[in-house]
Amino acid sequence: MRKKSYLLLFFTVMSLSPLFAQKSIGNESPEAKVKRMQWWTNDCFGMFIHWGLYAMPARHEWVKSRERITTEDYQKYFDHFNPDLFEPKIWAKKAKAAGMKYAVLTTKHHEGFTLFDSKLTDYKATNTPAKRDLVKEFVDAFRAEGIKVGFYYSLIDWHHPQYTVDRIHPQRPIKESDSAYASLNKSRDMATYRKYLYDQVTEILTKYGKIDLLWLDYSFTGKYGKGKDDWGSIELLKQIRKLQPNIIVNNRLDLKEYADGADFETPEQVKPAELEKFKGKVWETCQTFSGSWGYHRDENTWKSNRTLLDLLITSVGNGGNLLLNVGPTARGEFDIRANTALDSLGIWMHANSKSIYNCTYAPQEYPRVDGAKTTYNKAAKKLYVHLFEYPKDGSLSLKGYNKLVKYAQFLHDGSELQTDKEKSNADDLVLKLPARKPNFEIPVVELSLK
Repeated sequence: MRKKSYLLLFFTVMSLSPLFAQKSIGNESPEAKVKRMQWWTNDCFGMFIHWGLYAMPARHEWVKSRERITTEDYQKYFDHFNPDLFEPKIWAKKAKAAGMKYAVLTTKHHEGFTLFDSKLTDYKATNTPAKRDLVKEFVDAFRAEGIKVGFYYSLIDWHHPQYTVDRIHPQRPIKESDSAYASLNKSRDMATYRKYLYDQVTEILTKYGKIDLLWLDYSFTGKYGKGKDDWGSIELLKQIRKLQPNIIVNNRLDLKEYADGADFETPEQVKPAELEKFKGKVWETCQTFSGSWGYHRDENTWKSNRTLLDLLITSVGNGGNLLLNVGPTARGEFDIRANTALDSLGIWMHANSKSIYNCTYAPQEYPRVDGAKTTYNKAAKKLYVHLFEYPKDGSLSLKGYNKLVKYAQFLHDGSELQTDKEKSNADDLVLKLPARKPNFEIPVVELSLK
């Protein structure tokens, strides 16, 4: 069972700590928490989907804030939103083929527009030319493919008239000052918005059956920012747990002083080399194919297949998950760049997914391998060696492994890798590799352990 013992130890230590014992919202035991999160820690790989009105300007999902667009000027996107090519069954099949086990959709992003048929606002997909509850269709399609369903919901709302202007709001003052903000907010009531937030989260957790994961976004404390008191985070989290007892919730409610204020950490857009520092924690890195979460027509810094695989392997090899984002177009489909990236991932995952699912980081008795990164499946007694640098001399040197390994093979085809008895010794195992690298960006060697 992937990471079970590591997680149980982590949660037990947290629950026994005097500091954390004084700060607890609920009464879940460490054992119960491990069981609740088991599917997520085993599955390792999910799809993030950022979609909303911002797909129409196609200039980043923060376009309303970045360009200080007024609500009146932003209205044209609402009036013309009509994703005629939206077919969530295709999305779901793409996610499944890429090896993704769960998916998280933006039910509402910072712009305030809801993809679902909310009873609390007119600013929703069913009132656009689309005339569809897009969230319901997403849920049905992904469940049909056996993919766990998660919702992203923005705590922020640049459309709601009672949401107070802060330092990231489109209508923030050009020159910041207490008086400038006071003037902008004199007719706004955050308590009214807070109730709207609470009631709308209640909506999405009661309209669509069992929801597996809730990704709330985000707190930005400090001057002219917002945090737990603005969102009513404690009561909100209590309501979430009441409505969906088995749901997994991220860490952006600003409840870090509470042991149970979040289920996992969310390092965002970090490079693979930075992920090792999260080892021993419970975490998921969220990443984009490019530099934008929403569809960005003219953005061209797209990650290579190798970089995407590196993020996935390095995440799992340090005990975490990868949530990889797609930003559909305004017409409701994945563009050719996203499809190419997903298809490439799917080819690798079809052959090598055993090195990802149910895996975590290797115990200390298994040394690092030069030019490679490892993942470990305790239950199966397998160690997976991902060859980022394919040996030029046809020899894979596994220093310190001779007494640990009973059989070796390539994972993609199950072909045996023989021991080079002349180069091996009492401590070190050397495997013979074919001179020609297998036709995978990163081949994987599967070691069956003694």
